[in-house]
Amino acid sequence: MSAEAARALIAGLVASHGVKLRRFLLLKLRNAADVPDILQEVYLRMLRVPNVESIRSPEAYLFTVAQHVVQQHGLKQSATPPSVELSEMLNSARAVPDVDPVLDLDAQQCLEQLQAELDRLPPKLRATFLLHRRDGLSLEEIAQQLGTSVPMVKKNLMQALVQLRQRLERG
Repeated sequence: MSAEAARALIAGLVASHGVKLRRFLLLKLRNAADVPDILQEVYLRMLRVPNVESIRSPEAYLFTVAQHVVQQHGLKQSATPPSVELSEMLNSARAVPDVDPVLDLDAQQCLEQLQAELDRLPPKLRATFLLHRRDGLSLEEIAQQLGTSVPMVKKNLMQALVQLRQRLERG
């Protein structure tokens, strides 16, 4: 099959399954703004397939490629999780009148220590912890987001909690 024929097959898949693929990605991705980038990566990977004629079910192959791209995207996201500025929480508390300055300073120090310990966690543990505790995601949602299994999410969450507790108790 020529390169033009491969492009025609991909163009046909885009035309016939583009909307369905977008919906699939919207369900899999946490951030809808990532969908166009993921779609582009899926189509680029499809265009790089050397023997397109050997694909028995192009639709199934398309969605398999999409699932792999989503998983890799999740891993990249977990390697660089969004930072949590816990000091913002303290700033909102300062807006309340009659705050005890001693308690305010103590809270500030606790938040700074917690932020420092969160930053020291390995990326996967930190991402799992933040998705669960900050974002309120279930273990199943975290597994889907990070492209891993629920038992692995449980293990990572437990390790994050143990490490944080040990470090905070020492501090």
